[in-house]
Amino acid sequence: MNKKILTLVALIMSAVSFAQSSSEILVLSAVVKDKVMPNAEIIFQKNGETSITKYTDSQGKVAIPEHYRNDSDVILIIKKEGYSPLITKCLCDGLTYAISPTMQELDGMRIVLSWGVSPYDIDSHLSYAGGYVCFHKKEADQANLDVDDTDSYGPETITIAKKKQGEKYVYAVHNYSDRKLINNANLSNVSGAKVYIYIGNTLVKTYSMPVGKKGNIWIPFLIDEMGNIVDVGDFKNASTWEGVSTILQNYRFDGAIIEASSFNIAESQAVNRKGEEEYHAGHLESAVSLYQNAIELNQNNGQAYSNLGLAFQKLNKEAEALWANRKAIDLASGSKAHYVRASSYYNIARIYEKKSQWEDALQNFELAQQNRAREAYTKGIARMQSKLR
Repeated sequence: MNKKILTLVALIMSAVSFAQSSSEILVLSAVVKDKVMPNAEIIFQKNGETSITKYTDSQGKVAIPEHYRNDSDVILIIKKEGYSPLITKCLCDGLTYAISPTMQELDGMRIVLSWGVSPYDIDSHLSYAGGYVCFHKKEADQANLDVDDTDSYGPETITIAKKKQGEKYVYAVHNYSDRKLINNANLSNVSGAKVYIYIGNTLVKTYSMPVGKKGNIWIPFLIDEMGNIVDVGDFKNASTWEGVSTILQNYRFDGAIIEASSFNIAESQAVNRKGEEEYHAGHLESAVSLYQNAIELNQNNGQAYSNLGLAFQKLNKEAEALWANRKAIDLASGSKAHYVRASSYYNIARIYEKKSQWEDALQNFELAQQNRAREAYTKGIARMQSKLR
């Protein structure tokens, strides 16, 4: 049975199983197809108003407070034990949200795609050296497609069990429904797609579909050889999954698509300072939230990433700390760049040492030492060498 027939069948089944009104939202598992999430805590927030908390019913649904419907200024927070909290701005009405189980692997990552009622079928694709994941091939080396959704809303989920060191990963969304329409804007203007990236127990990045772009392929990000999530925002065209594969396998990003002028540097620095105040006051969760806000305002705020990595480490969120420290290394610049790189490599090394990953720890202790000679780095190298004998 080909995918077109499967899509039609799925649409019929969806109309029966997941019919929902425009006054409610549906919460599903990101990794088990059509698994509803009952008793999930839903918090509706808006500046200047008292938060409203509700819980999903046995069908995973919750009614939206009337004055919050179709309001893009509302913050939606979804929580459930054993799952990473999902925090997003929402128009809410009639949408489906998928929550991700906590990941245990230090170098793991989960990518969750959700969208609206149209197009019916859009697909997640992931390309990397020695592997390719999409609906056509759901399993590859250390990565797999958990859910392939063909009947609107999503989720469509790819899990990287363990990222390969030194390899680049390119992720894309393909409008399968309109795959034969070249330079069509339905994906951009109609889908309302969002991509959520989870590391450990944390939603670390959210990408919202830009409007006014032509193309049936959207490349929101890639993961570079150092493990950094790099914003892309590119659009391409292909009529088959093989065509998408060719584009991703040969993709080269020149860094020119994201406009630095859109960053609010002064406000980002101010929010980062508030985060530092909260951190020194012992309010770690609040500090994390502020550092993340600072990064949203300026994705090149290396100090905010460095601070975020330290806060995550204090909270025993090692996977998240690895990601933040790597980004701090990537963004380090100026006369003190070697200090930032050295301390961040050291933090990474200590995380790997705690997990008994001696070779990874040794490599990062050595990188710390290359950037700045310190006794702590020398001792770390000696400890790891003794473990590896």
